[in-house]
Amino acid sequence: MGLQRMYRRLAELPEEHLTARDRRAVVRRLLAYTRPYRGAVVGLVVAIVAFSFSRGAAPTLIGRAVDQALLPRDPAALRRFVLALLGVYALMFVAQSAQMHLVASLGYRVLATMRQQLMDQILRLSLRYLEREEAGDLMSRLVNDLDIVQTFFSQTLRQVLGSLFALVGIVGAMLLLDLRLALVALSVIPLMWLATQWVAALARRAFRRARETIGDVSADLQEEIEGIRVAQAFSRTQENIRRFVERNRRNMEANITAGAITSAFGPAVDVLSTLGLALVAGVGGYMALAGLVTVGVVVAFVQYVQSFFRPVRMLAAQWTMAQSALAAAERLFEVLDLPPDLTSPPEAVPLPRLQGEVVFEHVWFAYNDAQWVLRDIHLRIAPGQTIAIVGPTGAGKSTLVSLIPRFYDPQRGRVLVDGHDVRTVDLHSLRRQIGMVLQEPFLFNTTVLENIRYGRPDATLEEVMAAARAAQAHDFIQRLPQGYETVVGERGKLLSLGQRQLLAIARALLADPRIIILDEATASVDTRTEVRIQAALRTLLQGRTALVIAHRLSTVREADRIVVLDQGRIVEQGPHADLLAAEGLYAALYRRQFAAMEGWALDGVAGAFSAE
Repeated sequence: MGLQRMYRRLAELPEEHLTARDRRAVVRRLLAYTRPYRGAVVGLVVAIVAFSFSRGAAPTLIGRAVDQALLPRDPAALRRFVLALLGVYALMFVAQSAQMHLVASLGYRVLATMRQQLMDQILRLSLRYLEREEAGDLMSRLVNDLDIVQTFFSQTLRQVLGSLFALVGIVGAMLLLDLRLALVALSVIPLMWLATQWVAALARRAFRRARETIGDVSADLQEEIEGIRVAQAFSRTQENIRRFVERNRRNMEANITAGAITSAFGPAVDVLSTLGLALVAGVGGYMALAGLVTVGVVVAFVQYVQSFFRPVRMLAAQWTMAQSALAAAERLFEVLDLPPDLTSPPEAVPLPRLQGEVVFEHVWFAYNDAQWVLRDIHLRIAPGQTIAIVGPTGAGKSTLVSLIPRFYDPQRGRVLVDGHDVRTVDLHSLRRQIGMVLQEPFLFNTTVLENIRYGRPDATLEEVMAAARAAQAHDFIQRLPQGYETVVGERGKLLSLGQRQLLAIARALLADPRIIILDEATASVDTRTEVRIQAALRTLLQGRTALVIAHRLSTVREADRIVVLDQGRIVEQGPHADLLAAEGLYAALYRRQFAAMEGWALDGVAGAFSAE
């Protein structure tokens, strides 16, 4: 019944009280993760109670053995007490073994649940949040902080509960044995409570700082590993090492501070333990000489005082882990408490098969309140049209196309797909009909086969190979060591950039989207590779609505319409020839960026979007 009441209180706790900064709320939320495993919790409590009972019974048996067997010199009584003690110690062994098994199982189950919740939450968060946070810090939360919380459940919780039950059992036994000596032994508890409160307040802040600084270290490590080529190219390795040394030093100092605070608790407990033992020995000895208590009672109390401070020392040793776990849990709950800002509304309906019309109705967008990135964008794209989007760096091109799959929501205006506001439809049904090919395609560290059918996991090998042929990728795949079963490495690093791009196009082809977004898909490859990619893109774009962001003329000149952005506004739009004749921004961009290349490289691929 007590367990039921605890879970009922956890369920009835108002949401506004479950802030990550509230220590009691953090503890309650952590304990609430044991709800699905009530059987294990009940078994653990029973094992702890049995262990505490047997531990509390041992000193009483020893005291009675002194009074009833040793002093009267009764061998038969001594044998009975020895057998009873053996039974008590056997119960302690069984109960302790059961504790360790149950708590380890509970800890790993809770860890799996929390990890799944965190992953689900991160995958639901918007790009706005993920771009603002450091990937290394998120990884530190998912790995380091989760590991500390798992240790809390699999080790700290058992020892803390065991120590608390042991204390209750010992105090109860002392009160039953002799009230006067019990009050003497417990007279040091107020001092211990004050020391505990003082250390807890300091330790929690210190461990919070330690968890934050290890997040900084993890983020710096990840950034340095990913940017090592740039660091070496610009001879920045020494400066980066110095920066890491500083972050590592801050983490070291934070951990030393936290350790210094908590390590002061152990010696304080030892001093109080010695004081309590001296009081019991002195007062108990005087009472025994006066005939107020027996010698066996004094012996039992000496053992009880020693047993009383043993779990207290255990609590002191685990206090460090408990405070560290609370600090880690705060950081985890901060992520879990973030409200996903881009979700399907409750009344959302799945989109049918799209025709591919896209309309921007007076769209305004800003990443923050300081500056508008898009300003009053009004644009209609008919089904099957190819629209090229050009403009200076920072004009808002990538931001504009990111509104269609609803990576962001505009502050003003609407984005419509086949007449549906993208904010009112089922997000999954929207995104599965939109394909993207980026300047730096992302491949997963798995096989070529799994990368191509990432958008259609149920695709057959024949369908995958057909998409690869259409994307001009089949031939080079066949030359790989294991063909379609070749593992491409982290981010596809075992392939060239052009090969990764062709696989990305094959992936988009297999997914069969109705709307295609090409964001600088050929900007980082040589001209020969561009010819192959353009041939693959021609197949990809057939019958689909396409938005193409590019600086190369070969990618945009045959588009149905070219839209020119400048400072977040549409300043021109029309066919290539008309825009050149208008002598506006597009013509200036053409002369500055494209004219020097025209006539040798680009003319050879200019017809990529046109029919053969």
